[in-house]
Amino acid sequence: MQREGFDIARCTVERLMRDLGLQGVIRGKPVKTTMSDKTAPCPLDQVNRQFHAPAPNMLWVSDFTYGAPRPG
Repeated sequence: MQREGFDIARCTVERLMRDLGLQGVIRGKPVKTTMSDKTAPCPLDQVNRQFHAPAPNMLWVSDFTYGAPRPG
């Protein structure tokens, strides 16, 4: 809009586009990291985890999907 000579704020353009249901062009290809199979059964708990804490801050649970490889 500013290139065309209109003095308009960016937030105004964002609001008007949102109200009209318009979206800007996204360059590049979106990254899809997971292709889940909704029909596959959930795996059983193989490590017999017990997610019960007797008091606050007594049980911490963590999940990681990537660990940096160690050389040698």
